[in-house]
Amino acid sequence: MVRSEQKPLEEILGYLEGSKKVFLLGCDGCAQASGTGGWPQLKEMKEKLEQNGKEVTGMMVVDFLCQKALVASHLKPVEDQVMASDAVLVMTCGIGVQASAAMIKKPVIPGCNTVPLGGTRGEWRGSERCLECGDCVLYWTGGICPLTACSKGLLNGACGGASNGKCEVDRNKDCGWERIYQRLKEIGQLERLKKFIPPKAYNKMRPKGEILVSSLWALEQKD
Repeated sequence: MVRSEQKPLEEILGYLEGSKKVFLLGCDGCAQASGTGGWPQLKEMKEKLEQNGKEVTGMMVVDFLCQKALVASHLKPVEDQVMASDAVLVMTCGIGVQASAAMIKKPVIPGCNTVPLGGTRGEWRGSERCLECGDCVLYWTGGICPLTACSKGLLNGACGGASNGKCEVDRNKDCGWERIYQRLKEIGQLERLKKFIPPKAYNKMRPKGEILVSSLWALEQKD
């Protein structure tokens, strides 16, 4: 299970500045279990956005947003609602946000942060990966995680070592920042590259104290 928590509303509204129409996308898997991205949370978010002058063009909850095929099949019947929006607010973990961004040619906004549980959990059979950094930056990078797509985990642009779009660390791997550039260009958001992303607060990447004494950390715990 990948656990998530909703970002503060003020942060979400900041990401949505300039976007009048919003489509809401949730996950019936881990996000639903976390209480962050199921139908109740989408309906609550819809009310909050409308109170702040936004128009919600539609809502959809996908069984598992980390599966790109499911994202595509579930969104097909509501494609008009998605394309009528200025942005898609995705309320799930970082993997689901990345998978959604790969399938939607619209700006994708992360509505949650992935909570670190320790170990290697933020993985799925797709190519998307999440380091559970506790402070998702996918808004600024077009839904492609710089921590996992870039071999060096750079938060602010390419290192200069890439050649013909390939990473200097692994010549069989596409340069993560080349991918980010192309994605932002595709959705008309290249100006986001002007944003300096501050260094990570690594304390947010450690499991919180209450998690360390719960069954989320060790299944043999009674709590």
